[in-house]
Amino acid sequence: MKFSLKQLPKLLWTTFNTWLDKEPFKISAVIAYYAILSLPGLLIIILEIVGSIWGREIVRGELFSEISSAMGPETAQSIQGILENTGSENTSTLATILGICVLVYGATGVFYQLQNALNGIWGVSPNYSNELLATIFGRLKSFGFILIFGFLLLISFVITSFLSAFSRQLSRLMSTTVVGWTFVMDVLLSLVFIYFLFAAMFKFLPSKAVKWKAVKIGAALTALLFLLGKYALAFYFGKAEPGSTYGAAGSVIIVMLWVSYSSLIVTFGAQFTKIYSDRFVTSN
Repeated sequence: MKFSLKQLPKLLWTTFNTWLDKEPFKISAVIAYYAILSLPGLLIIILEIVGSIWGREIVRGELFSEISSAMGPETAQSIQGILENTGSENTSTLATILGICVLVYGATGVFYQLQNALNGIWGVSPNYSNELLATIFGRLKSFGFILIFGFLLLISFVITSFLSAFSRQLSRLMSTTVVGWTFVMDVLLSLVFIYFLFAAMFKFLPSKAVKWKAVKIGAALTALLFLLGKYALAFYFGKAEPGSTYGAAGSVIIVMLWVSYSSLIVTFGAQFTKIYSDRFVTSN
């Protein structure tokens, strides 16, 4: 069967009903919990990978600028404080090695849970002889996805730097329109980055060979929904300030809200990808 845009509303409705049956809010809560535990390790690994090439201070500044725009400056400062405390201790070589192992294990936690969620959507499980092997290879796959994320982030920084330099040159000639042009390019760059991130996620995280034809469509829809939600959440956090109700724990609550929403979008996109694949890819 060939897909047409006329079928999209019905396909989205079917996806929504099937997605609700998979308990997405419970899944997103679990992923949000593991995201809090994984956050320090994940940020340190990303900073080390990308920072070793691009410069740690530059990468740190860009990362926390993005966190600030998405979740607010208070949350960004809290996360930065957690990161500094995590890496501030002077320890022995053995303690450092053990710390790195714990760091990697913690950083992969959120992607490991996400992998389990995607496997549940596809109705598959890791094909290993025992549970221990499944866990080990699942963690290795999650770490590999962190490397992919770091590579995409590095490319994003390079393109952003080029666009910033180009914008400065353009502003000398077209000062009245350069702000709008820069905003459009920033949105497009974010959309492309998120698209490739979700494409890699839908292709490589599940324990199933998903065809690129389905991945491309599902990643495009998920990236669009995610970007729209990103700006909506930033507006909501800026106006409602939901974290202020919880005092010192407000930053943690905001991170969990943001991750929960993101997880809902990812699982919806994955469900759409599966249904699209079943109807228009594997059936052909």
